[in-house]
This record gives sequence, structure tokens and C-alpha cells, in this order.
Amino acid sequence: MQFIPYLQLNGNAREAIGFYEKVFHAENLGVITFGEMPASPDFPLPEDAKDLVAHGTIRVGESAIMFSDTFPGQPAQEGNLVTICITFDNADKARQVFDALQDGGRVEMPLSETSFSPAYGVIKDKFDVTFQIYTEGHQG
Repeated sequence: MQFIPYLQLNGNAREAIGFYEKVFHAENLGVITFGEMPASPDFPLPEDAKDLVAHGTIRVGESAIMFSDTFPGQPAQEGNLVTICITFDNADKARQVFDALQDGGRVEMPLSETSFSPAYGVIKDKFDVTFQIYTEGHQG
């Protein structure tokens, strides 16, 4: 069994995939657009939606993140009910990713030493996805 974060975005999934490829040094495993999927008479696809992402996946280390854009005409709601916790064994690596996620995003808790981690912080990136950056190890 595997749990994979699946991010549904509102028209900018392709941009998010490229951004996360750079931030996490990820491998793009492929993108399928709505225009590449079989047409359905029940759900006509507007011409300007053919290049939107129906499904995409990147591999990050041993993990994966999946993406799609909201199907045209469906309601899209951005929220923070799900966060992605990224665990590091090295505070320098944690700082690099935290800093990279700040591009267009906002820091919710600065990356700093806590009672449970040598480097922990929370950041909401430019796609309104919340990441917890956690570094293993104890202080004291």
C-alpha cells in the first residue's frame, strides 16, 4: 500500500509540475492533457482547455506526487486541509527546499530549531499548497 499526495489545481498544474521538478530535483514521469483523453459527449471540452493537465506525476526520491487541473466547468476550491510533510536528515537540505518554496509563496512558520527538530518550518507555496519541512534529529 502506498499513499501519494494528489494536487488538484485550477489551471496551473503544468506550472506546478515544472516548479516542483526544480525545487525537489524530481523526475517528470509524464503528463496527459484533457485534449489527449478520449472525448465524451457528456462532458464537452472547451477548446481552450485541451492543454490543461488531466493527470501528471513526478517522482521525488522514493515518493511521488500526482497532479491534475480541475475539469473545465467544475468548481475549484483551494484549501489547506492537506499539507505535505517533507522529512530530511540534513538541515542544509531542508533549508535549500524551504528557500526554494518561498518563490512566490509565503512563510507561515520560519525554518528554525525547535524542541523536536534542528530545522522545522511551514511554508505555503505560490500554488497555495502547504508544506511542513521537518528535519530529523533531537536538540539538547
